[in-house]
Amino acid sequence: MATMLENKQKQDHLMFEGVVVDEPVSPASQYLNSLALSICIVAVVEFEIPFENDLQFIFAMVNDVFLPINPRFSSVMVTDENGVKQWKKVELRLEDHVKVPTYTAGASLEFYDACFREYLTEITTGQLPQSRPMWEIHILTYPTSSAAGNVIFKIHHSLGDGYSLMGALFTCFKRLDNPSLPLTLPSLGLEFPTNNHEDKMHRIVKNVSNMLSLFFNTVSNFTESLLKSTVLEDDPTPIRSGNEGVEFLPLDISNVTFSLDHVKQIKTAIGATLNDVIVGTLFYGVRMYMESAMKVSSKANSTALVLLSTRAIKRYQTCEEMVSRDSKSHWGNQFAFLHVPITKANDVDAVDPLQFVYDAREIIKKRKSSFGFFVTGKLIDMIRRFRGSEVASQYIHRTLRKASMTVTNMIGPIEKIALANYPCKGIYFMMGGSPQSISITMVSYNGKIRLAVGAEKSYINIQVFMSCIENAFERISKAALGDQL
Repeated sequence: MATMLENKQKQDHLMFEGVVVDEPVSPASQYLNSLALSICIVAVVEFEIPFENDLQFIFAMVNDVFLPINPRFSSVMVTDENGVKQWKKVELRLEDHVKVPTYTAGASLEFYDACFREYLTEITTGQLPQSRPMWEIHILTYPTSSAAGNVIFKIHHSLGDGYSLMGALFTCFKRLDNPSLPLTLPSLGLEFPTNNHEDKMHRIVKNVSNMLSLFFNTVSNFTESLLKSTVLEDDPTPIRSGNEGVEFLPLDISNVTFSLDHVKQIKTAIGATLNDVIVGTLFYGVRMYMESAMKVSSKANSTALVLLSTRAIKRYQTCEEMVSRDSKSHWGNQFAFLHVPITKANDVDAVDPLQFVYDAREIIKKRKSSFGFFVTGKLIDMIRRFRGSEVASQYIHRTLRKASMTVTNMIGPIEKIALANYPCKGIYFMMGGSPQSISITMVSYNGKIRLAVGAEKSYINIQVFMSCIENAFERISKAALGDQL
């Protein structure tokens, strides 16, 4: 299967001679759209009220708001006569990108739920054509048990990272309470650490012990990352099949919602951060699932690759700011991988649930006091310079494949948003094309945290896995708060 799709990609990659191009493709975008790796971001937006028959407002939104955000949404990736990849602007037909599937009217919610799950699986697993701009919008007008209607945005990762693409998505929406006001987004300080080198170096110079700690942590983390990308490999477990071409296999996608206030109560009670609580819950739930499926696997070597932003900013920028020449954080892909070992446990039922939170806090704190991911980025850039972007992409593919799962998160608006007076009920997203059996994403919106899981179909029992995540959160909450709730 992998060979067939690779040959298809070779045919789809466009060769142009003597064309006029708009801008060169960045190295990171080349890594994410190659023969070795092709990753998409799929965002699901749920709506509270059903769509009317006339959907022209969505076509108008795409044409008047979405496309003008960035020229890349109207461009294809081409290779010029010198073998250099470039973005070339093309004419596009909205009908090729905005899709409204038909459905059977009057069916049960259970039937529509099954249709939605299957459709979402197909979208997430399928490849975007290279011959036209790499994005699609799918409008599902039938109801499900969680929404009156859904809009699915599928955008190739080479067009931008989650920060850029979520910014583009939110540009299409307005505040429900007052459309004239801008969307309010939480401080980025609650997210995984950003890579503000100037601020870090200013603090480090003041403190020699911090400098020594930074040096040893950087060497340790870089060495660990290098070994796990080349020599070491996670054990086969109930969350890691190790199947060749796993990125082309169908995914089961499910999600669970947590109250942001509830998570804040836990973090305040134990002196942790929001990320500590969420990552600790996630790792606890993963070990619970592993032990339930295979007792000995709870002690297996398993690693999560945490995707973190390397943007040196403390607030969200608008799309206009990102595409500006004077921007401090330009549009594009600016992220790095962080290897985080998943806490082991001899018996998950006997262990203190909060230990997973404390371990997550210590690991992330240590990774924060390091430039390991920055040095790794430089290594990948050196590979590109001396051996080409395809080899660098293979290195990233190998890094993903040797780990057990990927974890990434985003923050969304604090208040409710709407698309042309259609209120948004919820948001979640998923990555497609990652060579792993499981990917986990998180996004906050309107006082809630939505955790979504994409798991290899027929290998991971998604219902049992989600039950373990919810059970882990309940145990951590009880351990931290007792009977306060």
